[in-house]
Amino acid sequence: MARRPIVGGNWKCNPDSMSKLDGLVENMNSCDISKCDVYVCPSPLHVAYVCSKVKEGISVCPQNCNFKGCGAYTGEMAVEQMKDLKMEWVLIGHSERREYFKESNELLAEKMKMILDSGLKCIYAIGEKLPEREKGLESTMAVCIEQLQMVKGLLDPTKVVIAYEPVWAIGTGVTATAEQAQETHAEIRKWIAANVSEECAAGIRIQYGGSANAKNAPELSACPDIDGFLVGGASLHPGCNSLTQ
Repeated sequence: MARRPIVGGNWKCNPDSMSKLDGLVENMNSCDISKCDVYVCPSPLHVAYVCSKVKEGISVCPQNCNFKGCGAYTGEMAVEQMKDLKMEWVLIGHSERREYFKESNELLAEKMKMILDSGLKCIYAIGEKLPEREKGLESTMAVCIEQLQMVKGLLDPTKVVIAYEPVWAIGTGVTATAEQAQETHAEIRKWIAANVSEECAAGIRIQYGGSANAKNAPELSACPDIDGFLVGGASLHPGCNSLTQ
């Protein structure tokens, strides 16, 4: 069975005003979602509002969650709260969470288990920095494998999507070539086949992130191992809805 593409928009800590949300939601709602799954990751302060405004078929996906649930965890969001708002997906592992908030692979494995045990689904981001990429594919894969190793037992294609985001391409305007992206996606799938199962490798969806936009999307989406996109800055602009085509 062919893997259904999945496209996500990560608004990160944007916009700076509630007044700008309706325009962003209108842009999302204008997307043709008949050919792919679509989700959006609003700022935590905006999640509930966006939930009330997006059309049916678009999932609202928080950018983080804790690994304990509700309770005395100041500044955190719990899966129980997400389920109450009828959310289905959670994004974890983004490079900005790993770098700025020091989230380790061990912590992220705990978070993924909490997410899946609660009945939610997980977008799990991985990716290398420029020094690793400059050393070649083997070095790139060493980073990706390290980030996947502790969650390999949780990689269920019906519940987990991997978002491969080369850190050197996020927000820089520099994008991996289609050849580079396909090569890395194929190696990730090959590693999953060898370390989890052939069935998991064949079924799990791997998105590409890292300055994906309307211009480079057609070439990237034509690659056999790229199953959609996780879009950052471009998702704040009207042209991003073409990525669902």
